[in-house]
Amino acid sequence: MLGDIVISVETAARQAEERGHSLLDEIRILLVHGLLHLLGFDHEISDEAEAEMEKEEELLLKSLGWKGKGLIQSAYDAEAAGSSPLENIDRKKEGSLRFYRPKFGYIFCDMDGTLLNSKSQISSATAEALREATSRGVKVVIATGKTRSAAITVLKSVGLAGKDGIVSEVSPGVFVQGLLVYGRQGREISRTNLDPVVCREACLYSLEHKVPLAAFSEDRILTLFHHPLVDSLHTIYNEPKAEIIPSVEQLLTGTDIQKVIFFDTVEGVSSTLRPYWTEAIGDNASVVQAQPDILEIVPPGTSKGSGVKILLDHLGVSPKEIMAIGDGENDVEMLELASLGVALSNGSEKAKAVADVIGASNDDNGAADAIYRYAF
Repeated sequence: MLGDIVISVETAARQAEERGHSLLDEIRILLVHGLLHLLGFDHEISDEAEAEMEKEEELLLKSLGWKGKGLIQSAYDAEAAGSSPLENIDRKKEGSLRFYRPKFGYIFCDMDGTLLNSKSQISSATAEALREATSRGVKVVIATGKTRSAAITVLKSVGLAGKDGIVSEVSPGVFVQGLLVYGRQGREISRTNLDPVVCREACLYSLEHKVPLAAFSEDRILTLFHHPLVDSLHTIYNEPKAEIIPSVEQLLTGTDIQKVIFFDTVEGVSSTLRPYWTEAIGDNASVVQAQPDILEIVPPGTSKGSGVKILLDHLGVSPKEIMAIGDGENDVEMLELASLGVALSNGSEKAKAVADVIGASNDDNGAADAIYRYAF
């Protein structure tokens, strides 16, 4: 075994059309180029090595009776014509063919229901796709309802957190539904808090109706009484362990709350909690759902998409440069903002309605498939 040759059929089809030959011809050209790399040829070492590999490409294609010029010569022909039909080709220096550029500079990824399967775990296939993206120069940015510490905990389990990972305390990211945004060097660039009056009403409702509540305050989770569903934030979703605060006054005093969430059955959320809170909060807050058994109350006019936009402005990046992958109602604005929005098939109808593409489910490595299929 010399190694693997991986060809994106979608990219090959686009390039075949641009170069005026069949998909089969394009795949054969890419196969020859990849095979020569596996055999030790490398056009990046020097002009001589490039000329040698170009000659071998032509020789192989001719000896096999396959149409077309080698990939290296095709790139030169395109440049001589004034514009390269292969948008992905980058000449780092004159006379040297370089790696293919990915189609997007950034991929913004949701976590629960997207990168994570129904067991709240990230598969080895998804982790490998994220590594492949970063190895090709794509910046993967987390955009999640989770706290930053929870995202770090989850991705650390597959070696994707920390200095060389995609999330850390010194990397950009969008957390807590876009209410906390961290920019260069992981510094906070935006924080949006929930109206204290709404927080108080939510806490009193929780106590009166015995509906478990969790209040998010940066990397802290606060609650008013012990409940297994609140514990699940820590045991299943990897959030910090909830702190039980003995009174509403103590919970609210001197504490910035970004959002509160209620836990109930799917039926309880849809038939009772959502209708009640949609009417009760008026224009003072918004309700959103990332999970069918959890209702979130967030500041009005905010969304994960608005958090992504804040980060893009901070980084000087255009939405045209990004691809986004999500599944929930809370991902709608982000999917609309991105140049390419991918909603996984397990997602909400609202997310799928605005997406450019509907991918496989999170239990079928949908995020990984979307990265390989559309990002390169």
